[in-house]
Amino acid sequence: MGVLAEKQAQVKAILEQVAQLKADGDALVAKAQSLNENIEDCGKKLIRAEKMISGLEGEKVRWTETVARLTSEQGFLTGDCLIAAGMVSYAGPFISQYRTNLEKLWRDKCEDLQIKVTEGCTMAKVLGNDVKLRQWAVAGLPSDNLSIENGIIMFGSRRWPLMIDPQTQANKFIKKLGGIDESVTLEVLKLSEPNLIRALELAIQFGKWVLLENIGEELDPALEPILLQQLQKQGTGYTIKVGERAIPYSFDFKFFLTTTLPNPHYTPETSVKVTILNFSITPSGLEEQMLNLFVLLEMPEM
Repeated sequence: MGVLAEKQAQVKAILEQVAQLKADGDALVAKAQSLNENIEDCGKKLIRAEKMISGLEGEKVRWTETVARLTSEQGFLTGDCLIAAGMVSYAGPFISQYRTNLEKLWRDKCEDLQIKVTEGCTMAKVLGNDVKLRQWAVAGLPSDNLSIENGIIMFGSRRWPLMIDPQTQANKFIKKLGGIDESVTLEVLKLSEPNLIRALELAIQFGKWVLLENIGEELDPALEPILLQQLQKQGTGYTIKVGERAIPYSFDFKFFLTTTLPNPHYTPETSVKVTILNFSITPSGLEEQMLNLFVLLEMPEM
């Protein structure tokens, strides 16, 4: 009996050892399977990474060229910004030919003063944004240089724009731009409306866009606080006094004025309150617009 018990104990120990080895073997098999899955996943990631790297080779060249170009243009930044700021401040009332002459005159003057300027520098090249220009084109802004420059000045100037618009191109552009932008509420008003001031007060408070049509050569004195943007700090926000009321001011508010007079004469007092923009179509501007329309219709791939 003693020998049998001893043999049974040995068998039991062997069976336990076999069970332990089997468990260890199952764990190693599971680990091997997990490692194989990781190897397969890493292989897929490696293939995708190789495709991405090969696809970005062209971008690497472009980025390298862009960095080199921006580094070389850094020295021209002062002169380019000077010309762009001058155009935004002073070129609005002029037609395209005069604006081109102004830019050339200023570039030559900068060279005389040894201020570095990019060759052929223009306001459109310095301040133009391709995404914005495309959005404006969709909204109906003509694609000639004069209209593009007017759009840049319109949204880049500190003062509200007063647009000389006998062909109503600017009027249609503002209306369509306000219509396609879901975040904008546009109100179209006229000076003859009896509730004009009340409508302006609500627009200022709730950040609406206002298009005031058919302006004459003289502006209503009641508009002066709005045109001069006479803001007053109050708490965490700003207010503006319209008439006898202080209205909370929303910086989403935008104010556009248009006139259909072909050749209005505004006094210096009026000119310092607004940014005058000339949207009048000239023969050269009409030719450029027609050429752009022809290319769009006949050669859209360009």
